[in-house]
Formats: sequence, structure tokens, C-alpha cells
Amino acid sequence: MRGCKNKRKDVFLQLKRSISAMTVCVFLLSGCATVPITGRKQISFIPSADLLALSIDNYRQLLAKSILSPDAKTVRQVRTVGGRIARAAEDFLRENGMARELGYYAWEFNLIKDDKTVNAFCMPGGKVAVYTGILIYTENENGLAVVIAHEVAHAIANHGAERMSQMLLAQFGTAALAEALKAKDEKTQQYLLLAFGIGTNVGIVLPYSRLHEKEADHIGLILMARAGYNPETAVAFWHRMNEHAEARPPEFLSTHPAPETRIQAIRAALPEAMRYYKPAGD
Repeated sequence: MRGCKNKRKDVFLQLKRSISAMTVCVFLLSGCATVPITGRKQISFIPSADLLALSIDNYRQLLAKSILSPDAKTVRQVRTVGGRIARAAEDFLRENGMARELGYYAWEFNLIKDDKTVNAFCMPGGKVAVYTGILIYTENENGLAVVIAHEVAHAIANHGAERMSQMLLAQFGTAALAEALKAKDEKTQQYLLLAFGIGTNVGIVLPYSRLHEKEADHIGLILMARAGYNPETAVAFWHRMNEHAEARPPEFLSTHPAPETRIQAIRAALPEAMRYYKPAGD
């Protein structure tokens, strides 16, 4: 009898494992998406509505805790450049059969006064923030376009959602994932900030992967070109960033790609981007 019980137990465990494996496969397959321009398949299974709700909540909280820049001229510049990049992104999505995603974006661009933070981010739904610390590297509208287009590229490529999916799955597993999203607890919200490269109160910044950075550089060049900004200026911007990087580089560098490797990849992508470039006013 004991042998039969053990055999039934083994069969039950094997069946349970098989069902779990099938559940995970179905779950992951249902979350497959395609990155615009590069065509890479990615896993991203967090419902857009849940991600958007988390994004808006955290963006509002972050702005409430921050000091917004009182420099009207620079704020206007950030919003002008941001608006042009956003329209370029929307035009691209519309032209590539992704018009249904346009309702997901309610673009917002803010400049946070923090000269020690060299960073910028774009959260789901088009919630963008630029820190004043990065302005010494941007120097002008073209440099600012490199930064904003890069961050918007991360957003339309769904990089943050992809990374957050990976982190939540590792932390909670498939069974508890839905509850974690519904609860919007502190840990889940912290994962959102980490996933989108935003520093938290414990000083953690999780850089994007080499693949994500390369995709954002590539897509960003095309977005800024379509918006009427010269994508060739991206090379000079990244040289400035790399030259001024200290022992601990700025968050925005996301130091995974070696500086020269990154610049070489940007140079290689420029011919494609330049096909879209038409200076504003032409």
C-alpha cells in the first residue's frame, strides 16, 4: 500500500509540474509583443491599464516630492522638443499599423530642478521628466532631442514593461502576479521605478540592458530625425557624456554598452535615421 501511495504521489507531483509548466508557457506566450523598428519579440505580460495606473500614481508622487524648475525659457524648450518627439512617435505608430496604441499616451513633459542628477525618464503613458543636471551635456535643442527621443524610444519599445515583467515574475511567480499588480503595494511600485531607470529613496538605479540601450539609441535617432532634429548630433552628445563621466557615471549613461561601442553603433544606424531627416521649417 505504501508503494502505491508513493507512486500516486509521484504521479501527482509530475502532473502538477506539467500543469505548472504549461501554465507558465501559456502565460508567457500570451505576453509576447514586438518592438517597433527592430522587430524583436519580447515578453511583456503586464496589462496596459495596470501599468498606466501605476505610472500615473508614481509620476504624480515623484513630481510632488520634487522641485520643478522655475526657469520658464528652459521649461518651454523641454516641452517644445518633447512635443515634437511625441508627435514623431505617434506618426510612426500610426504609419506602422499601431494606431490603437495612441490612446495609451497622454504626453507630459516636466523639468525637475536637480543639478546633481544627470538623468531623464519616460514612464508608461508618456510621462516624461528631465533633470536639470543633464542640461550641461545637452547644450542645445538638438542635444535635448537626443535625450528625450532616447527615453521616448524606451517607452514605445515597451522596455520598462518588459523588464518589470521579468522582475515581478522572478519575485512573485505567475500565481501571485495578478494580486501583486492589483494591490499596488510599496514593493510593486518600487519595481516600477526601478524598471524605468528612476532612482529610489534607497539610491538604487537599475540600468537598462545592453540590448535595450542599443534599441533605444536606434529608435531614438529615427524619432529625432522625424521630428526635424539632426540625428548626427547624437554622436557629439554621447562624446560629451562619456568625457565627463567620473568613477561613478551618471544614471542616464546606463553604462552597459562601452562608450566607444555605443558610439560605433550609433554611427552605424545614422544612414537609416538620416533618410527620415528633414530640418524643421523645410
